[in-house]
Amino acid sequence: MTVYQIEHSIDYNYSQPVNFAPHQLRLRPRSNVHQSVLNFDLSISPPPGKLVEAVDLDGNNIHWAWFDNHLATNLHIHAQTTVSTNLSDPFNYLLEPWATQLPIDYPVSLSHQLQPYLAGYLCRSIDPIAAQLAAEIWHTVGGNTIAFASELNQQIYHSCKYALRDTGSPLPPSITWKNRSGSCRDLVVLFIEVCRAVGLAGRFVSGYEAGAETDDRHLHAWAEIYLPGGGWRGYDPTHGLLVATDHIAICSSPFPAQTTPVEGKLQTIGNIGMEMNYRLMIQKI
Repeated sequence: MTVYQIEHSIDYNYSQPVNFAPHQLRLRPRSNVHQSVLNFDLSISPPPGKLVEAVDLDGNNIHWAWFDNHLATNLHIHAQTTVSTNLSDPFNYLLEPWATQLPIDYPVSLSHQLQPYLAGYLCRSIDPIAAQLAAEIWHTVGGNTIAFASELNQQIYHSCKYALRDTGSPLPPSITWKNRSGSCRDLVVLFIEVCRAVGLAGRFVSGYEAGAETDDRHLHAWAEIYLPGGGWRGYDPTHGLLVATDHIAICSSPFPAQTTPVEGKLQTIGNIGMEMNYRLMIQKI
C-alpha cells in the first residue's frame, strides 16, 4: 500500500463580473479494491448555495455545485485528498480461457454491457488507421490478448513524442498516429481505439501519476481495458507502463469528455475573457 497527499487548485479569472450556471466537479478520486480515499476536502469560492455529492452513470464520484445569483470575477476550486493505492501487482489475475485470444467472443449479456466501450471515438465505426495498426500488432503477437495490449502500449510509447496540451478535446486517433505526437489524452484515445478495433473494450481514465519526483505536475490520463477474469486493467501509453500504485484514478468513462475535472457554463452572456490557472502537488506520505 502507498499513501499520497494531493492538493489540486484550479482558478478561473474573468474579464468582467459573471454569474455561474451549475457546475459538475470530478475531483474526488474513486474508491475500489485498487485504491481508497482516506480523506477528501473540497472548497469553492465563491461558495455555492448548494453542493451535492453524487455517483454518476459510470460509478464516479461527482459534486454538483449550484451558485447563488451574484456576480464574481473569479472561481477558485481547491481539492485536498489523502488516498492509498493498493495495486502492487498489475498481473495478479487469470484470464477466462475464452478471452486469451483475439478477437474475444463475449457472451451475449456481457457484449451488450460493453457496447459503449467498443464504439469508435468520433463515430460508431473504428478509425481505419487505428484498425490497420491493430491488425499489424495482432499479426505480430499471434492474436494473444495480453501480448497485444503490452505491444500496443510499447509501440505508442516508443513511436510517439509527448506534447503537453493543457486544454482541448483529444485529437482523432489517426491524427495522433500520423503525427507520432500527442498529449497524454491523445495517446490514450489512440490506445483505446486500437483496442476496440480488435474487440477489446476500453475506457478513458483521468487522474494523477505520482511516479516522477517533480514540482511541474499535470492532470494525467491513461486507458483501462476490460479483461474477462481480470476486470478493468490500466495501461499508460504515455510512459509505457502498466498502471499500479503510482497512478491515482479520479474517474473513468467510455467518452473522454465525461472525465473533465470541471464542467459548467456561465449565465452571463457576452464577450467575456477567461484565464485558467492550476496548481497540483503530490506527496508520498
